[in-house]
Amino acid sequence: KKASGYVSSAFFTGLSVGVLLMVAGLCFLNPFLELLGSSKTILPYARQYGICILIAAPFMVCSFVLNNNLRYEGMAFYAMIGITTGGILNIFGDYLLIRVFEMGVLGAGIATAVSQFISFCILFICHRKKAQAKIDVKHISKTGKVYFEICSIGFPALIRQGLASISNGLLNNLAKPFGDAAIAAMSVVNRFSAFMMCVGLGIGQGFQPVASFNYQAKEYDRVKKALKFTMLAGFCMIGVIAVVALIFTKEIVYMFQRNEKVLKIAEPALRYAIIGTMFLPLSVPVNMLYQSIRKAKVSAVLSMIKSGLAFIPILILTTNLWGLLGIQISQPLADAVTGLISIPFIIYFLKRTPDSGEV
Repeated sequence: KKASGYVSSAFFTGLSVGVLLMVAGLCFLNPFLELLGSSKTILPYARQYGICILIAAPFMVCSFVLNNNLRYEGMAFYAMIGITTGGILNIFGDYLLIRVFEMGVLGAGIATAVSQFISFCILFICHRKKAQAKIDVKHISKTGKVYFEICSIGFPALIRQGLASISNGLLNNLAKPFGDAAIAAMSVVNRFSAFMMCVGLGIGQGFQPVASFNYQAKEYDRVKKALKFTMLAGFCMIGVIAVVALIFTKEIVYMFQRNEKVLKIAEPALRYAIIGTMFLPLSVPVNMLYQSIRKAKVSAVLSMIKSGLAFIPILILTTNLWGLLGIQISQPLADAVTGLISIPFIIYFLKRTPDSGEV
């Protein structure tokens, strides 16, 4: 009953926030896109895509709530079905609407919005049939403490994603003087880096329920072993992808862009970015750890360092010093700094947390 109160409150709050984001985004679309770094030539296309994404915003926010609750109840398979189905439909929808019906960027936006809605429907049905915590208006909490706890636990993720968006907007704005080719090139690099980040986040999110459950059960040895395994698995998986990507860097860029100007900027930038992602297995698991054991302040600080506190000053400094090269190397430098900063937090947890049975 208590769990139903939490998930219902989160779901309907998310729905309300999603609607608010949709309305505000549509009302201030042009200034919003320009703030994110859209140039005059890119703006018409960004508008087409942005309108579709904003319309889908309420369903996207609610999908996050459903996905996370299914995972935390130990039903990651159903969460995966919902998210994966949406992703696959998006891929085929892009091909159909962009290539077959020649709808361009608008087609890409429609494909994304429709696939997100279908993903939401699948997650909602799975949650309704399988989850123990039920979503219903009658379960919505009227206690401020519930909303405070939801927000405090989710705050590090908000900081992580919010600062990442601000960082991308700043990156686009600083890349503007070097032309649309530079913006397009860094977009390609960010897309592939996001793919590698998803590997790290996937392993980290799999670690979260293990860490949360065992820490509350005072099975501290399991948490320590799980942390070490998560970091090792991350190094192995990201390492394999990194080696392949370094060998086929040019081919990877060609998958996104075939413009020679874009390729000239994107190829070295992608190589730098791939090297930087090798530090993700240090920074991501420790962030997930402190978030899962309810050390929200520590997790928030680590999230801020990962998402912007390291990247933003490094980006500004390197761009002023080395121009386009500074833009290319800023993210990998920030990843390295974040990874190194994470090491003391890892050592502190492993050394200071008692062994199972000592408490």
